[in-house]
Amino acid sequence: MPNSPLPTCSTCFFKNGLCKGLTDEEFNSIFDQTKQYSYKKGETILKQGSKCNELIFLTEGIVKFVTESNGKELIVAIDKAQTLLGLANILNEDINLFSIVAVEECQGCAINFNRFKLFIMSNRKFMFEIMGLSTQQFRAAIFNFISIARKQSNGRVADVLLYLSDKIYESRSFSLGLSRQELSEYAGCSREQMIHTLRAFSNDGIISVSGKNIEILDYEKLQTISRVG
Repeated sequence: MPNSPLPTCSTCFFKNGLCKGLTDEEFNSIFDQTKQYSYKKGETILKQGSKCNELIFLTEGIVKFVTESNGKELIVAIDKAQTLLGLANILNEDINLFSIVAVEECQGCAINFNRFKLFIMSNRKFMFEIMGLSTQQFRAAIFNFISIARKQSNGRVADVLLYLSDKIYESRSFSLGLSRQELSEYAGCSREQMIHTLRAFSNDGIISVSGKNIEILDYEKLQTISRVG
């Protein structure tokens, strides 16, 4: 959904972090074709299987990476602003590998895919900056798959809560934009298991749950559950 005119990016991580390896002329050639978009909660930002014409630099909000197969969805990663969405397509075919969906209201800047890729291929410093961000994005997804493969539901739910607390909300008290169903998809368990585990954690004084609001009361205990699985 198109939004109002693009704000200044003089303090934006896209320019001062990811694009610090580009000259002002190179950056402006990307910026001149950039458009700002807003996305409602639940809106698909990039669609799995569709051609990638744009990358999205997420300036505000939280998103989920979803893979779809046989009518079922699996959340493979959760990320937040500020980050660049669509990086998996840079060194792969220009087809979106995942659907990326807004968990809450989001803002982003659409960047011409071909123009961006041209500079990556011609500028090694810029390429390493982008590869570094790509590695960070998929590290969390890989660790989550390891958790799903090796741990019982208690360990998986503990991992999800710790990740949300440490990496997404950066607080031990947060209001979830994710439903219980989405949490269960991310943890690789059923919705019933997720609800049962959250209730058990609450009864044991590890967390406090009130609707979508969660507070981690015993962080060390949650870490122990995560370690023992």
